[in-house]
Amino acid sequence: MAAKFIYRIKKVQRLMTERKIDILVVVKRENIIYLTGLTQIENMAVLIPIEGEPCIIANWLDADYIEEESGLKTFSYFKPRENLGDKIAKRINAYGFRNVIIGLEKYFISNTVFETIKKALPEAKFIDASDLFYKVRAIKEPSEVEKIKQAAVMVCKGMETALNLIRPGVSMLELSKEVEYALLKMNSNRIPFRIQIVSGERGLLNYAASSCKYIKDGNIVLVFLEAIYEGYYAKICRTIAVGKIPLEQELLFENLLEAQEKAIAALRPGAKAWEVDFTARRIFKKLGLENQFMDIIGYGVGLRPIEYFPIIGRKYHDLIEAGMVIELFSPKIYVKDRGGPRITDLIYVGEHENEILTAFPRKLFRV
Repeated sequence: MAAKFIYRIKKVQRLMTERKIDILVVVKRENIIYLTGLTQIENMAVLIPIEGEPCIIANWLDADYIEEESGLKTFSYFKPRENLGDKIAKRINAYGFRNVIIGLEKYFISNTVFETIKKALPEAKFIDASDLFYKVRAIKEPSEVEKIKQAAVMVCKGMETALNLIRPGVSMLELSKEVEYALLKMNSNRIPFRIQIVSGERGLLNYAASSCKYIKDGNIVLVFLEAIYEGYYAKICRTIAVGKIPLEQELLFENLLEAQEKAIAALRPGAKAWEVDFTARRIFKKLGLENQFMDIIGYGVGLRPIEYFPIIGRKYHDLIEAGMVIELFSPKIYVKDRGGPRITDLIYVGEHENEILTAFPRKLFRV
């Protein structure tokens, strides 16, 4: 097994000791990628004991391949005679735990697998360990940062494609297809979330999808893109003015950009998440728009487009550390008739200075 994966497993085991977890059952795709480097990971689980060697449970068709690629002992199960839950329970017993405390990814393990383990191990205690993985993955290794940078190059190229095509009379759905094709040609593993190219009142929707609506002169168009490189995400959002737009909207964007710049400057090792949020939020408080800016303004980014540690928001005390990659801003300004502008970038928190990984001009674009 590669040294970096051994190092990651040791990090997980240290946190297990703090949480008094005897064994972790890992089924979530990004956690398996993080711990093993595998991407052929359907219908499988990684078991990590508090001490000793982890193992993998996999479908018999994949078991030999997975063991060879991961370097971990792999136990197979034969469907339909056996199922994943049965085999997990047997291997937990084989580790020799008594009154075992099992950590699970609560929202990601199937009910069938969970109930099977629970029935086979009636003395076991189950706890949610989802947050453990977010904390382990929060500090990025140099190789992880490089993969995020590659994905960032893709979204920047995708944004360039969008800017070259945006004009009155083009449908946003047609535009989305062209941008998606451009991202796939640049070897984005897949399009992780639907491309959002929206304008007008749809710009205020939380997860608006591109529609058949045509771009009109005087519109503000929001372009939000994501890409994946070897499992790692990048994202970007820019605001484009088509023709002349109201001065109120231009000023709102300038305020948003100022707030983002101040938040990026505050995103330093040792800062608390709420302090970064406060730095940005006070600009909107002066304008009477504090309540039009969502309580959470950013998240970690990595093997998920949203990593739930750290969370940048007014009620969060997560500690910012060097090596984190964080998006700012996640939300837009929600003001009817003049709101909707948004700017999103990925920030690498360095020891001495930050780096904006989405190296694309940060301004109000005009076409």
